Amino acid sequence: MNALLVHSGGPTPVINASMAGVVEEARRHPQIGGLYGAAFGISGALNEDFFNLSAQSPATLEAIANTPASALGTSRMELDDRALDALLAVCRKREIRYLFLTGGNGSMATAAHIAAAAGDSLQVIGIPKTIDNDLLATDHTPGYATTARFFACAVRDIGADNRALPGQVQFVEVLGRNAGWLVAATRLARHHDDDAPHLIYYPETRLPLNRLMGDIDGVYSRLGRCVIAICEGQLDENGEAFGADERGGSRGKLAMNLAHRLASLTTQHLKLKARGEKPGLLGRSWWSDEPRQDRIEARMCGVAAVRAAVEGRSGVVVTLVRTPGSAYEISTGLAPLERVACGERLLPEAWRDSPAFLEYVVPLVGTIPHYTRLQK
Repeated sequence: MNALLVHSGGPTPVINASMAGVVEEARRHPQIGGLYGAAFGISGALNEDFFNLSAQSPATLEAIANTPASALGTSRMELDDRALDALLAVCRKREIRYLFLTGGNGSMATAAHIAAAAGDSLQVIGIPKTIDNDLLATDHTPGYATTARFFACAVRDIGADNRALPGQVQFVEVLGRNAGWLVAATRLARHHDDDAPHLIYYPETRLPLNRLMGDIDGVYSRLGRCVIAICEGQLDENGEAFGADERGGSRGKLAMNLAHRLASLTTQHLKLKARGEKPGLLGRSWWSDEPRQDRIEARMCGVAAVRAAVEGRSGVVVTLVRTPGSAYEISTGLAPLERVACGERLLPEAWRDSPAFLEYVVPLVGTIPHYTRLQK
């Protein structure tokens, strides 16, 4: 019997490492005859637009495993009943017994839907993937650590610029939607008391505009400058995006220009020079030699998915399990797809600006090197 790997949702810097893990482990199990990779997600599977992953050379796989974005391509296509029937028909035609779906919250709901409809004819295994780190049942998700490091470094560097030319307020818009895991990681940029980010806001809590303006005024009065890290999903006290332009998506509305809107409001209310920076998708497409552990764990998840399938498991998603203790140790586990589907794991309030979050995140992201200063 054959297997099919499908990528779903937004890509991450390490999703290809998970793919390499699937291919390498599938080759070790003779019950998997061939391994297809769907081009551009579910839509490619429906059109039978496949890569022959079994035929890829080890050198090609290793090179691709160290690149960002999805080598297969992905999509946000929603699977209605008609498309589901068509997908199951393709699996029967191609003698596909094992389906691996790499994705986040919504993708795991799709995987659960497929597993329920297929019954015993198809074994469905979810592989975790999201930079937002908001997947339930897992300690963290592959892709989060690399993207968190990017934003911590970005805020550090914007902070250096802010120090060099005082008199400005700078907003850095961080990815993450409704969860504050990424914006919280910008704390790693702080080494001195006056280092950026001077203010961090978490989307789990509404932010009144007058509070934001008061906080900025306080920092600016003390330092003559201010850098604010704010999540793209931050809302005001009325549940609105401060009047920013919004776009609809698979998971609701999201601001398109939040940092720029808040910069305009700062100039309007406080009469200060302000600007907004939005690294945007650069944050999830950035590739670096650090942190290597993120790619290692992504690969582990691909391997664990294949092992679960050949052991007869279905309707489950691979998880990362951290061993309690001061030394960082990680292993893989499994959780029911229904437990993960469409849920969101938000940043606990007790972890915001606390040592507990640093103990959690530093083993994943690593430390952020700081810049040496001239001494007066």
